[in-house]
Amino acid sequence: MPHATYAVPPHSIRISCDRGGTFSDIHASYPDSNGDRKEIVFKLLSVDLANYPDAPAEGCRRVLEAVTGESIPRGTKLPTDKIEYIRLSTTVATNALLERKGAGFAFVVTKGFKDLLRIANQSRPGIFDLNVRRPKMLYENVLEVDERVTLVGYTSDPEFASKAVKFDERGAVISGHEGEIVRGLSGEAVRILKKPDVAQVTADLQALYDSGTRGLAICLAHSYTFQDHESLIASIAEKIGFTQVSVSSVLSPQIKMVPRATSTAADAYLTPVLKLYLKGFFAGFDDKLSTGSGDGARVEFMTSEGTLVNVDKFGGLKSLLSGPAGGVVGYSLTSWDEEVKQPLIGFDMGGTSTDVSRFGGSYETVFETITAGISIQSPQLKIDTVAAGGGSCLTFRNGLFNVGPESAGAHPGPACYRKGGPLAVTDANLILGRLLPDYFPKIFGKSEKEPLDVEASRAAFESLRSEINAFLGASGGQPMSLDEVAYGFIKVANETMARPIRSLTEARGFSTAKHALASFGGAGGQHACEIARSLGISTVLIHRFSSILSAYGLALADRAHEIQEPCAATWTLDTKDYFVSRVEKLKKEVVAELKAQGFAENMIETECYLNMRYDGSDTSLMTLAPADGSFDFQAAFFEAYKYEFGFLLDLNVVVDDVRVRGIGKTFDSLGETVYSEVARLSFAPAAASKSEGTTSMYFESTGRVDVPVYLLEKLEQGDLVEGPSLLLDGTQTLILDPKSEAKIASKHVFVTLSE
Repeated sequence: MPHATYAVPPHSIRISCDRGGTFSDIHASYPDSNGDRKEIVFKLLSVDLANYPDAPAEGCRRVLEAVTGESIPRGTKLPTDKIEYIRLSTTVATNALLERKGAGFAFVVTKGFKDLLRIANQSRPGIFDLNVRRPKMLYENVLEVDERVTLVGYTSDPEFASKAVKFDERGAVISGHEGEIVRGLSGEAVRILKKPDVAQVTADLQALYDSGTRGLAICLAHSYTFQDHESLIASIAEKIGFTQVSVSSVLSPQIKMVPRATSTAADAYLTPVLKLYLKGFFAGFDDKLSTGSGDGARVEFMTSEGTLVNVDKFGGLKSLLSGPAGGVVGYSLTSWDEEVKQPLIGFDMGGTSTDVSRFGGSYETVFETITAGISIQSPQLKIDTVAAGGGSCLTFRNGLFNVGPESAGAHPGPACYRKGGPLAVTDANLILGRLLPDYFPKIFGKSEKEPLDVEASRAAFESLRSEINAFLGASGGQPMSLDEVAYGFIKVANETMARPIRSLTEARGFSTAKHALASFGGAGGQHACEIARSLGISTVLIHRFSSILSAYGLALADRAHEIQEPCAATWTLDTKDYFVSRVEKLKKEVVAELKAQGFAENMIETECYLNMRYDGSDTSLMTLAPADGSFDFQAAFFEAYKYEFGFLLDLNVVVDDVRVRGIGKTFDSLGETVYSEVARLSFAPAAASKSEGTTSMYFESTGRVDVPVYLLEKLEQGDLVEGPSLLLDGTQTLILDPKSEAKIASKHVFVTLSE
């Protein structure tokens, strides 16, 4: 890696790291002597305990060594005086949920609702499944609290103005007496039927603490609008010493008790795991690394919504799509053209899984999702994941080629990783000539310096081929060659990955063929052309940093701050001014917070939402304010509802929540788009002298053929490369199949496919 030849200024190195299941991707930049920023990109294994305990920290160590030219031995605390920020995304919480390896906690709920999470909403994902298995409960035990409030209707009477929560010396609520009616945050009149008994709650919580429980998830009935009782219980728990207290009215102040409870439970389950990981990460640096908004080097995390927050505001609930969200930000900011407006499909193929998403000018966000059987009520980018990636295991069972869902991971990894791992998609690409060990990162084996092992892949495939041909011989079929076996698995993997793309487009009324495929991820370039052909797509966009685009997306991402409050009013012409005033109030608070974080007012954008539904329906749509400034949310709701369901109802429209999201822009502009650049340039075939020679590669339509090999760093803007060809650099391999061509732009490879 290059390094600076002069004294790098303090707080000038920017580091972004996406920790995936197999590889961790690193993007860093630093100023040269002229003030221009130079970039460094590389990959390392996410798990390599024989060489380092934590991949992101190891990535930071290598960046500091490369930029400063100074040796920093492993195991020493890293200096942070040269670092401006470290931006991270991680799959730690996601994996903990998938593998059910979170922290133990107790679920605290209103008396009578002990089985709330077990009963849940009674949904049946497999409607014809005769052997229904309930997901394992996340909590270890339940504490019922004898408290109760009830709703007695909506009121705008100023007598019921919201009251600040007040406590006496014992921690008891002194505002809101039994039998009293107060106005909740949503505007609903709330009657307090039963206050918690402070002495009883304290004794019950102390008993839980003494039994070894250190985490709580608190969710009481109607706490979205009346938060006093949850606040009381949380204050008692914190005094006792509970280290994790997740409160539903703070995390998800929305109507619907079940998703609010499951979200709170997920946060209590995952946040301690995340905190433990962060503690280990921070232990590798000096004490000047800032956990908040201090003056030292900042640590920021990517949330599931695609924006950055300080580490002190990052929790388990916000981290579930942390890694994939960085990739969505990366391709949407680098590949979208506001003039052309060609929608994009994000195809992020990593080592463990493949994530697909869609961008049509704005991020597609969902507010309630099911992850590993758990309902999560929190804003997330709409990303579909399929268990097929470079590390997906290949097996032959009952006459069928199977790819995944099991993954070889980073350790031991595929057979070619020199750790005795199983056959995986990476091995198939290696056998087919689609990966060249001489150009692939040499980070394998015990020495961490060995190349991919072709012979290990070949030996494992020959063994599997014998099994397949024995089956074919017994059933009268023709034997298959080694290439045919390897490519058979590639075809299965491609179809597995194309399926969620069709669901994301065709199943929602979009024509898949009218999209461009934005391919990224470590293995994306090896499959992009074939995936695009199977979907009828003719344009593939591959960024120069596509193999580490999730990390690059962190460097481009914006910061965000949002406030959401419950509401329970009906939308009418008479109440419009009421909603305007609530939105404006929240907007001022959001803008003030982002200004405090250092953003100029012209770099702050706000998005205003009302969560709307038909009266009597439980299906709500988070409706964005019309772009024309009319504030006609009802018209926007009708348009969204008709698009989603195909009809409208003659019912009143109710508003459940008011939400304002502020965005502090990192960049004002990213320059000329790839579409504009390609239209402006003239392209000519790349000179033969730029080829590194040829390599043998297998295609279904041609069999084995010799194809030219090009290094991306030697290709120049305006070069044209025809397929079949192989384009590569230190972190990625791009396959151009027959009847395709690549136009080399300044930051993209623009691939067009013909019939």
